[in-house]
Amino acid sequence: MFTVAAGSVTPLRTATAQVSVNPDLAAVARIPAVDSSSLRSVVGTLAGRSGKLLARFIAPPRVLSVAPLAGSLNYSSRVIPGIQEVAGASSIGSFSLITMRSFRDKIAGSVGNYRIGFWPQERGRAPSEAYENPEGFIEVTRENQDTRISEHFRLRDFLTHDQEDVWPKYLVLREPLLDKLELVIQELQSEGVPVRNVEVLSGFRTPQYNKALGEGSGRALDSRHQFGDAADIFIDSNRDGRMDDLNNDGRVNISDTRVILAAVERVERAHPDLLGGMGLYHATGSHGPFAHIDVRGSRARWVTGGRLASSSRRSRASKAARARAARSRSASKAKRVASASKAKRVASASKSSKRSKSIK
Repeated sequence: MFTVAAGSVTPLRTATAQVSVNPDLAAVARIPAVDSSSLRSVVGTLAGRSGKLLARFIAPPRVLSVAPLAGSLNYSSRVIPGIQEVAGASSIGSFSLITMRSFRDKIAGSVGNYRIGFWPQERGRAPSEAYENPEGFIEVTRENQDTRISEHFRLRDFLTHDQEDVWPKYLVLREPLLDKLELVIQELQSEGVPVRNVEVLSGFRTPQYNKALGEGSGRALDSRHQFGDAADIFIDSNRDGRMDDLNNDGRVNISDTRVILAAVERVERAHPDLLGGMGLYHATGSHGPFAHIDVRGSRARWVTGGRLASSSRRSRASKAARARAARSRSASKAKRVASASKAKRVASASKSSKRSKSIK
């Protein structure tokens, strides 16, 4: 890993050693070389809808297919994973180009010593394209874990909470999630909600970790957290480790997550390509209330203790209710008609009987 600026190379810390590489030798050494002045000019196009992204995650085979980068990078045919920072590229911090390790580097459920497990597609049960295997893994070391990837988030915020002493760790994370989170923060701020710090309660979960939690824990077997496009968050501007009182009612409870839900709804209306799930979670003995946000590509809403019906589900439920009511009315009408018809037949039979008796 290194920074290239004005023809000089500044060493960055890597998982194995610190190295200084002359740009002219980069191709020979098979280490990516970046023309920082060129990359700096295109960073604005990589900062997302929010304008707050500070990183681009790229799987090695796709490096040169990313249009804004293709003319700015000089890559060899075989690229090693790493992070390159471009100083001065953004007004909110250095921009990082992060080359991921290939998914094929996962052998028998592990990358190096870091245990990951297996995705649904590897087990032959991916229900849709949204559940395909990730493209690759971001390599996170003790040294680079504090790399800022957007205005409010760092790499370490999204790491799985296990294997504490194993380094490097590996992370799956999608830029659209970061972009959506930053847009939600902007929406909250525009409504007068102070957001100085956001805590990620749970970001990426390796399939192994997610499976170990079990469905009894409330975690879905095919949780979006395994695909790097989901995060459980709470606003903690006063840094007391709990959700802030976002609705100013003097209490901290699940009602505060509804303030986040309203912001998510506005973001999704403005950016339909960031459509996804939103879950509201009550406080427990181990944590305060929090909100789940993802970019799965389809709308989903739920709350602990029951689901929040989406508009389409509400519409279907309403239609079903109307249909049931119509059937009930129809059945009642049929019953009344049948009853009236029976009464008419009885009356008619009675009259016939009387006429018969009078004739006799």
